[in-house]
Amino acid sequence: QVQLVESGGGLVQAGDSLRLSCVASGRVFSSYAVGWFRQAPGKEREFVAGISWSASNTYYADSVKGRFTISRENAKNTAYLQMNSLKPEDTAVYYCAAEGFGRGTQVTWLKYDYRGQGTQVTVSS
Repeated sequence: QVQLVESGGGLVQAGDSLRLSCVASGRVFSSYAVGWFRQAPGKEREFVAGISWSASNTYYADSVKGRFTISRENAKNTAYLQMNSLKPEDTAVYYCAAEGFGRGTQVTWLKYDYRGQGTQVTVSS
């Protein structure tokens, strides 16, 4: 089992930055790809970014490319999502998920092996 806990969300203004963290406990974190997803009110959950288990590959949704950066520190069992130039349309609950030996390209939430509970990000205009 892998437990995932997200943190770092909050209320910011447009143009600000936030860094989300996803801390894993349980099995060997370095064996899992990590994906970040988000869900805005009234909308479906969508893929935001992914990083492979080896950290050699990263993958981004077009809507965040150039503004968000995904990274990981396996020694700390932690993955990060650095979000810059935030926009009101980035407002959502952000979730992380883990996929065993994944390439970071899995965009389907339910295909991940483990999933977190989310952290709220609100961007005011």
